[in-house]
Amino acid sequence: MEKQFISKKQVEHIAWLARVELSEEEKELFTKQFNEILEYFRKIDELDTEKVPPTYHILDLTNIFRKDEVKPSLSKEDSTRNALKKEGMYLKAPKII
Repeated sequence: MEKQFISKKQVEHIAWLARVELSEEEKELFTKQFNEILEYFRKIDELDTEKVPPTYHILDLTNIFRKDEVKPSLSKEDSTRNALKKEGMYLKAPKII
């Protein structure tokens, strides 16, 4: 049997945090699947990465931003044209308590 990184109890806790109800079969399945995924990471850890520089992006790109350009914004009529409910030039939304 392979090493178990995640226990069934931990899967139950994760499900509780996510507010997800799992059957016993699903708990067993997810425990097995989480451990298989983590086993792949263990295999990656075995690789010699001593001479590989750390990267944060797969492409060598830095600061790829478009230039800010001043453009006219939407008119009041255009910005409320598709609103389901409006009152004058304002959007009307349901009251939230």
